Parts: sequence; structure tokens; C-alpha cells
Amino acid sequence: MAPSDTTTGHPPEPAPDRPGPAELSGGPAAGPADPAELAGRLRAVIQHLLPVLRGHSTHRELTPSRTAALATLDAHGPLRVSELAARMNIALSTASRMVDLLDDRGWIARRTDPADQRASLISLNDAGRALLRAVRRETTGLLAERIGRLPPDRQHLLHAALPALEELVDDAG
Repeated sequence: MAPSDTTTGHPPEPAPDRPGPAELSGGPAAGPADPAELAGRLRAVIQHLLPVLRGHSTHRELTPSRTAALATLDAHGPLRVSELAARMNIALSTASRMVDLLDDRGWIARRTDPADQRASLISLNDAGRALLRAVRRETTGLLAERIGRLPPDRQHLLHAALPALEELVDDAG
């Protein structure tokens, strides 16, 4: 049962900038979804949510780009620096500086590429894996807390949207 307004006994109206459950779920009030509008709104939400998550981290030395590099190595490593650059969509020189920084912090391991003795393979070491796990635990906890404060109908909508969001990620990889 949806929560009701204590003064009228009717369900509360959605905020003007947020659609109600029927609109989000494609219910009778919703017309066909406009991909450009959805993309703009999703981009804005992500753009505002990520700094909220980062702002609560106890790992201040772990910038968004460093986190992305560690996560890429976790998901796809070991990688050559050129492969890391390609997966992160950054310049080779930027990736090379990033790898040096991650190495200086003690979060990665380098070893010779058996396929080409002149190249190195980069992977997370135990410290890098532990750091990434800790950051993921922190952000998951913060998100869980915020999701828990949403009304049940919003939690349901968020749950229902996850398969589509996961497809967006799968299509990008």
C-alpha cells in the first residue's frame, strides 16, 4: 500500500521534477520513453551521485581516476599499460603516469609479459585488492542506507530498472 498524505488521506503527489511510479514503470500515464530525455536524466543522476559517494570515502588518496584504474585491473587484469589505456579510454601517456602512481602507492604489481619480454603486465596486488574492496564496501553501505530511506514503491522501481542499467554496462564492455 502506498503511503498517504496525513492531511488528505490521499497518496502524495510526486515532486514536479520527479515522475511518479506509473510514469517510471511505463504505466498508463507514461507515453513512449524518449531515449534522449532518459539519457540526460540518467547522466545527471550519475553525475550528482558519484561525488556524493566519493565525498564519504575515508580513502582520500583514491581519486576517481585511480579508482577506475584499479577497478579496470580488477575486472580485466593483468593488462599491458596500452590495454589499460584503451579500456579506460585515456591516452597512453596518462595511463603510464597512472600506473607509476599506483605502483608508488603499492597497489599494483608489475611482471614481465611472457608473450613479449620487453613489455610488462600490470595487475592488482593484495593491497590494491583490499583497498578496492574497502571502497566498494563503503560506497555500497552508503547507497544501501540511502536506498533504505526511499519509499518502498521507489525501491521497487529502482530494482526493476537494474536489468536495463546492467545491459547498458554490458553493451559498453
